[in-house]
Amino acid sequence: MFYYLSQFPAWLAEKGHNQWADLFSPMNVFQYSTFRSAGAAVTALFFCWWLGPRVIQWWRRIARQEYEDQARSQGDMDDGESKRNIPTMGGLLIVGSIDISALLWAQWNPLVTLTLLSMLVFCLLGFYDDYCKITEQNSRGLSEKVKLVVQFLLAGFIAVYLWRLEETRVLITEVMVPFLKNPVLVGPSETAVWSLAAVVGIIVTVLAIVGSSNAVNLADGLDGLAIGSTLIVSLVFYVFTFIAGNVEIANELYVPYVRGAVELSVICAAMIGAGLGFLWFNCYPARVFMGDTGSLALGGGLGIMAVLIHQPFVLVIAGGIFVIEALSVIVQRYWFKWTRMQTGEGSRVFLMAPLHHHFQKKGWHENQVVMRFYILGILFAVLALATLKLR
Repeated sequence: MFYYLSQFPAWLAEKGHNQWADLFSPMNVFQYSTFRSAGAAVTALFFCWWLGPRVIQWWRRIARQEYEDQARSQGDMDDGESKRNIPTMGGLLIVGSIDISALLWAQWNPLVTLTLLSMLVFCLLGFYDDYCKITEQNSRGLSEKVKLVVQFLLAGFIAVYLWRLEETRVLITEVMVPFLKNPVLVGPSETAVWSLAAVVGIIVTVLAIVGSSNAVNLADGLDGLAIGSTLIVSLVFYVFTFIAGNVEIANELYVPYVRGAVELSVICAAMIGAGLGFLWFNCYPARVFMGDTGSLALGGGLGIMAVLIHQPFVLVIAGGIFVIEALSVIVQRYWFKWTRMQTGEGSRVFLMAPLHHHFQKKGWHENQVVMRFYILGILFAVLALATLKLR
């Protein structure tokens, strides 16, 4: 909305009202994405700060003990019992703040619309999952198969939509990898014709979106861990979206230019502001959890933006913490199944998965785990940013 105020002085000048145009010329500042990004971050931050206490009090008032999320207890862990009666579904606060900020500060285009609508779908999926956990008083919620089906359907729709649309087809038919200037696989971009590049591009797109969404969800197990790690990755993608949307900088750094991608930097900034605001209430000891409502939406949003700026593999580097968390679960699960098939008794690689619980079992305090994961997350972020120059 604010972007369109920057057009007002030009409109006045076009109508011959030069004096009024000079008077309203300060509105021109709204045309700069950097200024609007700062505004989006501050707006989302203050919305979280303002709504946070009210949402927490409201939830505690209407959600009696039988409707509290019991899934957060970690059994015999020292701090597990204290997490039993903490409200969840805090992701509504995050996604709501991001959407409000985007409505106010972003210049709407198909990339912005696709990102926000997809985040909303992931948010609703997570909300229903959290609601099932609360009302059924267990940690299962929706079945894993149902969630994966919905996620793959949404990701598949996004991939095919981008491929079918002439303006965005190149995002699918050209497969980019970090540290290289040129695509490793190129297909025809003039018409929507099936090719090896298109098939690979669609698969990469789907895996990036679904994988990112689930990886953030798996990291949401300790106070501040998932949201803090998401903040770090969001900062990286703020830089990448800004560069991808600026033709001169993109060409200088050999980054694929994507028209309109600079507006995704406004969403990244809103994500940073909302994340900081939520971390205020989610840091140890947490007063609210984001739940699947927030983790699926944030992870899915990052995956979609990575695809829209032609950098899905950069997300693997920047989100290294999420990748490690997801791999720990995969390794633990399938090693247990394999050893049980071979010996009749399953064995484990980690004391507990995801990985952050393994270190808790080893005696690390929750804050130690979170802060050390933050440090690793920053190192991964630096490595991701280094791909801009190492090409």
